[in-house]
Amino acid sequence: MKFIKYTISIGLIGLLTSCQNYLDVKPLESISDAQTIYDKTSSETAIRGVYSALASTNYYGTTFQSIGYLSGDNIQWTGSQSQVQEFINKKVNADNSTIASAWTAIYVTINRANNVIAKVPTVTDPALTTDLKNQILGEAYFIRALAYFDLARTWGGVPLITKPTASPTENRGIARSTQAETYAQVLADLTTAEPLLSATTNRYRATRKTVWALRARYHLYQKEWEKAEEYATKLISDNASYQLVKPYSAFFANDARGTAESVFEIFYSTNEPNSHRNQWQPQTNGGTRQWAPNDALVALLNDPKVGGGRSALVAKDNQNRWYGNLYYRTPAADPTYVIRIAELYLIRAEAEANQNKLTAALADLNAIRSRAGIDVTTAQTKDQILLGIENERRLEFALEPHRWFDVVRTGRAATVFNVTDNNRLLLPLPAGELLIDKALVQNTGY
Repeated sequence: MKFIKYTISIGLIGLLTSCQNYLDVKPLESISDAQTIYDKTSSETAIRGVYSALASTNYYGTTFQSIGYLSGDNIQWTGSQSQVQEFINKKVNADNSTIASAWTAIYVTINRANNVIAKVPTVTDPALTTDLKNQILGEAYFIRALAYFDLARTWGGVPLITKPTASPTENRGIARSTQAETYAQVLADLTTAEPLLSATTNRYRATRKTVWALRARYHLYQKEWEKAEEYATKLISDNASYQLVKPYSAFFANDARGTAESVFEIFYSTNEPNSHRNQWQPQTNGGTRQWAPNDALVALLNDPKVGGGRSALVAKDNQNRWYGNLYYRTPAADPTYVIRIAELYLIRAEAEANQNKLTAALADLNAIRSRAGIDVTTAQTKDQILLGIENERRLEFALEPHRWFDVVRTGRAATVFNVTDNNRLLLPLPAGELLIDKALVQNTGY
């Protein structure tokens, strides 16, 4: 991982008044990864930098997200770069530039979080109150947890770096931890973050509720069904803050942002746009349409008995070609949706089904179907309900980065994707990282 100086674009962090309840946002600030954090202002600048890294083009802006859906079975690649087609073919090579860019972006995010975690506790500025200091630290721990969660589910075990990096060579020689150890780091960071954060509702910044949401996802991946149900329920039961908005398109259409659907989304602005939009929109709308919904997804979404209102995710251009329409704004100020309340319903449904709480699982599954405008499911048995949940997740998050990870974590990649080589369920470590750090060992099969 290279040492990087960076500019913090903070316009994406809550330009809306509702997002500014504890930090004043300035137009632009610059800071290096090794910056000295010595007062309230520099502490606030540093945490904004962590969010900026999370929102970067190569992380939740575009690149990391694309791994999640290009690797699935909903999206086709319309461009000419063979490296992108590798994800569609489920045969990604170690020299793939997409995985290299995502890997680096995630570790940049971790390094910025590490700086906050290491330095903010030492600040003695009276203006940095205990509550504000705790809030900033809690946010850094949450984002670091999310970053290691994404590394673990994509690459397996990775080097666990929990101290700031001040030079290009500092982190060389750190061997990979196991996937279990990497997930343990995620849980440790979430556990630390939870009491530091307040139980308020903020759709753009981490709060205790945001921690609960990621914990629900974490426990689902670990097949810890009781815990997954418990943490999902914390969000679902707070129906004053979180709701399945209707119709389905209400959380993104007509320039909507920060709706009751959103648990955690990333804010972009016209000055600091979301590069994702151009990849989806067709040329007539100023985009490139380099990836687009495939025929199978279009048929499912446009079936009124299956897709229902989720057909709003796709549209046709002037050449009669289908394109994805979740990211559509001009200029490209579309949010990135990291966690929606719909995911918590489906997490709880899956956790309940796996505990044989079939009536409860059906109720949560049907809540998603009802919001989509389709009939209640005919599923009755545990296996039928689990398959129904899988199918709903495919359409509910059709243009969000869940499909590949969902099918891999449930052990159904061979059946759904025809991936019979289990080594291909994890991506290779970037070849360039192995060249510069001999302590790193490649994933088996690459």
